[in-house]
Amino acid sequence: MDFLDKLSETITSKGREVSDKAKDLAEIASLKSQINTCEEVIRKNYIEIGKMYYEQHALEPGEEYEEACRAIMNAKNGVADLEQKIRDVKGI
Repeated sequence: MDFLDKLSETITSKGREVSDKAKDLAEIASLKSQINTCEEVIRKNYIEIGKMYYEQHALEPGEEYEEACRAIMNAKNGVADLEQKIRDVKGI
């Protein structure tokens, strides 16, 4: 009987450990999800700040922003050129 009691006790103990570990993993997953949500809010607002700066200062950016603003202007011009090519192909 002693063996069966120990076996039962061991199984119960391991079951609790597994249950506790599963709860910890679920909590960690929830916290990581919340972190990702916060980081997404930060990223979106950084982007919005960048867009507002660009719209206000694109023609006269601060020296440290000249290269990035020039790259945006070049990309916008590239998009416009490609859109025109699409219109040309469509015969519009």
